[in-house]
Amino acid sequence: MAKAISITRRESYKTEIKTGSDHLLVADESFQDGGRDSGATPTELLAAALASCSTITMKMYADRKKWPLEEAHVTVEFKREVKDQKTVFYKKVSLLGDLSDQQRERIFEISKKCPVHRILLGEIAVKSALKE
Repeated sequence: MAKAISITRRESYKTEIKTGSDHLLVADESFQDGGRDSGATPTELLAAALASCSTITMKMYADRKKWPLEEAHVTVEFKREVKDQKTVFYKKVSLLGDLSDQQRERIFEISKKCPVHRILLGEIAVKSALKE
């Protein structure tokens, strides 16, 4: 099970996030939203999770196939319609390397199979509890 621990203290909205074996991330809000812009916003971290998972998955696949993928670039943006309770992610993929059209298309299709992509498309539940 993946785990993240988030701690927000008195210093505005700056938040320390610990993951895995003591990896440290910083999240914050922009100046206009009352933060100090000292890290990515939580929604930027969500977009980053999809983008990074996609590039890693494509690279792993190309490596297994011994295909000459030099770089995989993914840009993720999303738009959230609060009143409709709908969110749409826009993922743009760019592949660099001496790849055939078939290889490029297959690697692109594999990007849709990364774990974060599948999580976002699946049924999601959030179960919350208040510790005493």
